[in-house]
Amino acid sequence: MEVDNCRKLPRTPMMISNDGEEINTVSSVTVISDQKFDQEVFEVEKPVLVYFWASWCGPCRLVSPSIDWVANTYGERLKVVKLEVDPNPNSVAKCDVKGVPALRIFKDKKLIATHEGAIGKPQLQSFIDTYVS
Repeated sequence: MEVDNCRKLPRTPMMISNDGEEINTVSSVTVISDQKFDQEVFEVEKPVLVYFWASWCGPCRLVSPSIDWVANTYGERLKVVKLEVDPNPNSVAKCDVKGVPALRIFKDKKLIATHEGAIGKPQLQSFIDTYVS
């Protein structure tokens, strides 16, 4: 088989989830740090989901594709940011994060929802839908 040029076609990186669903790995999640936390979370018109994670955290690796899915699915209604806990202790303390993975939803500069621990995509969707219209 001869291939002229594989790079000619537009490509979208995809993964396949355990349930067989394609997951778009091009994400609109913003990576933030302590220095950008207030600007990225409190100076935004729409609600913000903050995903706290760590590179050494096994459950975080399982949750991360769902966070990308949230960013791509709720993009118009919800800003999604992620913050690595180890290099950003000030934001971790400010949000009273006790373990990872952890989620915080902020709206109008106020913390309105929290979750700590691994969470499946259906539960994550339900968690967000409760607070984001």
